[in-house]
Amino acid sequence: GLDILKQGGTAIDAAIAANAALGLMEPTGSGVGGDLFAIVWDAKTQKLYGLNASGRSPEKLTLKYFKDNNLKKIPSHGPLPVSVPGCVDGWFELHSKFGKLSIDKILAPAIKYANEGFPVTELIGYYLERSVPLLGSKFPNVLDTYTVNGKAPSKGTIFKNPYLAATYSKIAKGGRDAFYKGEITKTITDFIQEQGGFLSYNDFATHTSEWVEPVSVNYRGYDVWELPPNGQGIAALQMLNIIETYDFSNIEFGSAEHIHIVTEAKKLAFEDRAKYYADMDFAKVPVEELLSKEYANKR
Repeated sequence: GLDILKQGGTAIDAAIAANAALGLMEPTGSGVGGDLFAIVWDAKTQKLYGLNASGRSPEKLTLKYFKDNNLKKIPSHGPLPVSVPGCVDGWFELHSKFGKLSIDKILAPAIKYANEGFPVTELIGYYLERSVPLLGSKFPNVLDTYTVNGKAPSKGTIFKNPYLAATYSKIAKGGRDAFYKGEITKTITDFIQEQGGFLSYNDFATHTSEWVEPVSVNYRGYDVWELPPNGQGIAALQMLNIIETYDFSNIEFGSAEHIHIVTEAKKLAFEDRAKYYADMDFAKVPVEELLSKEYANKR
């Protein structure tokens, strides 16, 4: 990210470069197979922009399928929970509005590290050593991609990911359509379907991100902003509204009483999260009421 800023890139250029690097260096928490959410303050227009770059579920995956297969919930692993990856489209949406350097320059550092290698950090080594053997026993390609000499990379191991370098290079050269309407698309969708999932070429080809208006609450004089659902950011705003009803002047930060209040507020907000938060194109989410001070007082 810093290298991109030194080259004259914008903060968004740097963020995309850092995000691509995280997809390589912290694959346990980031990656182009996932979603992207962004809130951007633009000093030029004096405006706050919200981007929801999360992917929709496969068009052909229905509630009936889950019922017919006696599934009470969407499984945590395997092909069924995989939605359209929104991240790459999010990069290009952000870049078209706020970017300056070309995408190939922005992705160049991550491509270089993926090809030449980097030392795995302690925390990521810890996670890889626990997840790679488990996932490798269930899904093809995991051991091929995430092992060095047959072992999950531990702290300090020089790790390379030439497959990811190839994917990034195709995106750098062919743009967002290389990911959503090209060879990469076919590889992903064929694989997911082989595994018993539903993602299709059409799911990728019709994918779009959405620019949305961020929502806010005022907490003790500070405006705090989040994106509206389908994401879960407003849970933090609901928590702040509930916590604001308590006088903290005589409560020590980190004390049992403080932790109790915050934890109970979180439990209440997460109940609402489970009950109400959804894709607002398909569900009526009472955002205004959920974020009202009156509702917080009731809770």
